[in-house]
Amino acid sequence: MIRIALESDVSAILNIYAPYILTSTATFEYDVPSEEAFLRRFRSITAQFPWLVWEENGKILGYAYAAAPYERAAFSWCAEPSVYLKPEARGRGIAQRLYAALEELLKLQGYQVLYALITAENIPSLRFHEKQGYVRSVHFADCGFKFGRWLGLIWMEKRLKSVEIPSNMPVPWRVLVQDIQRISDILDNLSLS
Repeated sequence: MIRIALESDVSAILNIYAPYILTSTATFEYDVPSEEAFLRRFRSITAQFPWLVWEENGKILGYAYAAAPYERAAFSWCAEPSVYLKPEARGRGIAQRLYAALEELLKLQGYQVLYALITAENIPSLRFHEKQGYVRSVHFADCGFKFGRWLGLIWMEKRLKSVEIPSNMPVPWRVLVQDIQRISDILDNLSLS
């Protein structure tokens, strides 16, 4: 049920994401990107980070990916995961399994710290991240403006490993995915758990 996202999935992924942009404060984006712009975003992110989908009977019900929270080199061991689901997929443990798979892959790549930036009013997401082992670090009051009002942001973090002196930069996703059997085993195990 969990698999690596493909470029051919971009339309289905964008269809999941668009309602979050148009009707919620879960994302601070105002406008739905074109499919072409979203494909460019997908390609840019997947050059370094994993992007996974949850598929049932040929239909994508959700996705999770990670991206760089910052551009400076000193942050190279940090990642920012995100997960989005279709409404009918909520409450079934899909987000938890997508996150678990994503975290396993990020660990293999060499990432050590994960950041989740969550709108302060998004209580379900805050609770979800707490259950996944994230802790609240910072509260940015009234830092985002959407739907005619100011919104706060909670910055949460999770340590994948004890922070140690790294010997290498994280391995790009495109390099890691070459060990497809290892990746398939991880995704299969977490799809069934």
